[in-house]
Amino acid sequence: MTSEPIVRVFDDVAEARQFILRNRRLETMELPAAVQAGVRAVFGQDLTAAEVVDRILDDVRRDGDAALRHYTTAIDGVSIDTLEVTDDEIAAAVSAVPAETFEALQVAHDRIEAFHQRQIRNAWIHVDENGTLGQLLRPLERVGVYTPAGRAPYPSSLLMSAVPARVAGVREIIVCAPPNRDGSVSPLILAAAHIAGIDCVYKVGGAQAIAAMAYGTASIPAVDKIVGPGNIFVVLAKRRVYGEVDIDQLPGPTETLLIADDSARPDLCAADLLAQAEHDPLASAIMLTTSAELARAVEEQLFEQLPQLNREAIARDSLATNGAIAVLPDLDTAFEIANGYAPEHLCLLVEDAWSYLDRVRHAGGVFVGESSPEVLGDYTAGPSHVMPTGRTARFSSPINVEEFIKIISIIGLNSAGLERLGPPAARIAHAEGLTAHARAVERRLERS
Repeated sequence: MTSEPIVRVFDDVAEARQFILRNRRLETMELPAAVQAGVRAVFGQDLTAAEVVDRILDDVRRDGDAALRHYTTAIDGVSIDTLEVTDDEIAAAVSAVPAETFEALQVAHDRIEAFHQRQIRNAWIHVDENGTLGQLLRPLERVGVYTPAGRAPYPSSLLMSAVPARVAGVREIIVCAPPNRDGSVSPLILAAAHIAGIDCVYKVGGAQAIAAMAYGTASIPAVDKIVGPGNIFVVLAKRRVYGEVDIDQLPGPTETLLIADDSARPDLCAADLLAQAEHDPLASAIMLTTSAELARAVEEQLFEQLPQLNREAIARDSLATNGAIAVLPDLDTAFEIANGYAPEHLCLLVEDAWSYLDRVRHAGGVFVGESSPEVLGDYTAGPSHVMPTGRTARFSSPINVEEFIKIISIIGLNSAGLERLGPPAARIAHAEGLTAHARAVERRLERS
């Protein structure tokens, strides 16, 4: 093992807790140097990520397709005449994808669909002596799916976002994905769009795609909800357009937290950490363990496995910046820190892992035992892999069918219900100083 550490290793609980639970708000994250240089090239000055997003959204709202084409040229380096992907392009993409890859995407689709079909709930009507109450369930009309393709195409993210929407009954689903340098969209993304039954795919990425789906342009219709992960600019754009449209969540840089004891295999722990770290330099891969011996062995495995990766540089940057291995006195401390961190992915690599499930209070997804690596959750397990990050798992959930359904309440009281429930309603209205509310009830009581 070289003298240069790959990842921070903590044996002091307070130091580990301070590092892991530090503030990782998107607004305060420093952009990598290459991204800062790109911002200067496009805008002619240094801007924060939030300032970049403000400029782009305002321009798209004002100039529509012209702004989309400008930013696609300036940021993606490609000139696009027609934003919509044609049927012929999709057919060609489906033919270009290797058969075994297409079959794997179909397997993922079917697993995602089967899982989310179990989430469907029913409308209901209840009649009692006061009349009728109930709820209607109505799917959203049009949903926009953002599919990232910057560092690599992510057809899995398209499936994980679109399939639950389709299961919910959404009538129209569109996709925005960044174009390649030749003006095409990744064949993998188009094949996934074909499998998922997407209505339209558009060649536009980044914050400008979020603006187009939120505000609408001549080419791209405004949607009711935008879902799907993306980079910091995409996430901040989603935050700003919330209210114009609904959004699923604000998925920031991806996170995995492993809790491991001395029964865990060091090579698998290292492999799981690296699988997370290779996503992005801002990704966070953390292991909490009760075994100092395991911590040393995982460090050695990281040194051994890193050079074998295609994305070694990205994984190395991620581990150096946000990675950590913490040696803790017991699993109680590990779960306390894990719940405070509220990770996107929580992996339990401990003996009798199922017995610890009730200790989990906050996580996007829990991966129980050695046979359930987070990577399977990324692709073929079934639940959507679009999960809350940045401690938002304290109050939000992975993409699910209910994201795409509205509840409409039904109130149909009878005269007995009016007489029974009207007087207390009028009294509350008077207490609130809303005399018109009170009189609307009292006039009915006077006539009954």
